[in-house]
Amino acid sequence: MKRTTPQFRAGHRVQLLQGAAELFPALAQAMDGARHTVLFETYIFDTTGAGAEVAEALMRAAQRGVRTQLVVDGVGTGRLPAPWYERLRTAGVHVRVYSPLGPLGLLLPMRWRRLHRKLCVVDGQVLFCGGINVLDDYHDPNFGTLQAPRFDFAVRAEGALVAQAQATMEQLWWRIQAVRDVRQYHLPEAVHALREAGVGSPPRQRGLGMRAALLLRDNLRNRSRIEQAYRRAIASAQHEIIIANAYFLPGGKLRRALVLAARRGVRVQLLLQGRYEYFMQYHAARPVYGALLRAGVEIHEYEPSFLHAKVAVIDAHGRRPWATVGSSNLDPLSLLLAREANVVVRDKDFASELRQRLRHAMHTAGRRVGAQQFEQRPWRERVLDQVAHALMRAALWVTGNRY
Repeated sequence: MKRTTPQFRAGHRVQLLQGAAELFPALAQAMDGARHTVLFETYIFDTTGAGAEVAEALMRAAQRGVRTQLVVDGVGTGRLPAPWYERLRTAGVHVRVYSPLGPLGLLLPMRWRRLHRKLCVVDGQVLFCGGINVLDDYHDPNFGTLQAPRFDFAVRAEGALVAQAQATMEQLWWRIQAVRDVRQYHLPEAVHALREAGVGSPPRQRGLGMRAALLLRDNLRNRSRIEQAYRRAIASAQHEIIIANAYFLPGGKLRRALVLAARRGVRVQLLLQGRYEYFMQYHAARPVYGALLRAGVEIHEYEPSFLHAKVAVIDAHGRRPWATVGSSNLDPLSLLLAREANVVVRDKDFASELRQRLRHAMHTAGRRVGAQQFEQRPWRERVLDQVAHALMRAALWVTGNRY
């Protein structure tokens, strides 16, 4: 497969946002100032608590006549609650569901390909991208009220990458519309929608300062862009690598890149999920710890709440700082199946700020995993780890992917 290098362009302004507490007010402010369009995609759209702030902002924009489009994932969100769906529809928000589950649900491997990216573009001028769903920091659909906020990040960006994000969002919208029209036997409308899906990108914006790029992952032309970007950055690291990732199960090439970096003297620190959330993601990740710990990689598990971050920073104080914030986990679901989006920034100030926040979390809320402690974990945990890992490998075999 052809390798593609991210096209970093100067002239961006990128602001780091931590948690829904920082993201949601920024989203609402941008939407309240919208004049033409609000395009929004998310895996989970939950209106409990602070999530309602985003829904209300979408409705206010639509009621002013702004073209407002919302795409939610058919697994992460499914059908919106009837009262909220009706309120959004009445306000003029156009809502679509990406890949709704049929009668067989997730029994069909083709349904494992999900819309996991979280993107919002306002008036073609401002982009929000990251790992934060429309979900209250203190609420979990499965576990209820959380005692500490979920740990996650997003960015607010201006510059040329906004046009790229808008183009891919418009394309997905029209493809969903085309499928919908075909199913309803509206063939002329389907043909029109497919033509709209091929529209070109909006004009590039004028520059503002930082060098940045938008990395998209899909199942067509951009199958490996995010993983390749990680591997290149890790291979070129000279001093320090810090990765915070919710569901960490890297493939062989990515694991070897981390091991080689640690062996050549780079300090490699991982901040990973410390609380049990899902059986597969929690236990399948543990078998990869051993080789990393033996190579000198530091592993810290975040314990106060659920870690949902998908970020990394490399050589923040070096000559070529590299930082990424996005939706892509380092696991097979994200790197092989889902639609994902990450912003990569080459800017010392941005990288330093992200580094500071991650190191603070490791030191105040992380528990370091020792190599000896890991090897001596109870036999029951080791059995569950191997079972989950084997199930994950079997699932990959079913999809025809190698990892």
